[in-house]
Amino acid sequence: MTVARWPVARGSRGGSVRVLVIEDDRELAEAIGVGLRRAQMAVDVAFDGSSGLARALVNDYDVIVLDRDLPGLHGDDVCA
Repeated sequence: MTVARWPVARGSRGGSVRVLVIEDDRELAEAIGVGLRRAQMAVDVAFDGSSGLARALVNDYDVIVLDRDLPGLHGDDVCA
């Protein structure tokens, strides 16, 4: 039996890639998180624009996966 292995992603600081997923559809957000964690990425998930922005301002993420149509604070405003 062959086991598929995900390549290890490296972040800008040499460690794991840190990803923030901001998505109000909880099922989709968790599915994205599971896939990224399988690739050995460190993943945080926020379910609205306000909490996503708060996390983005506190932590140093390599990548942010952002839904534009978010409750609370629109995704466009999170980017601004």
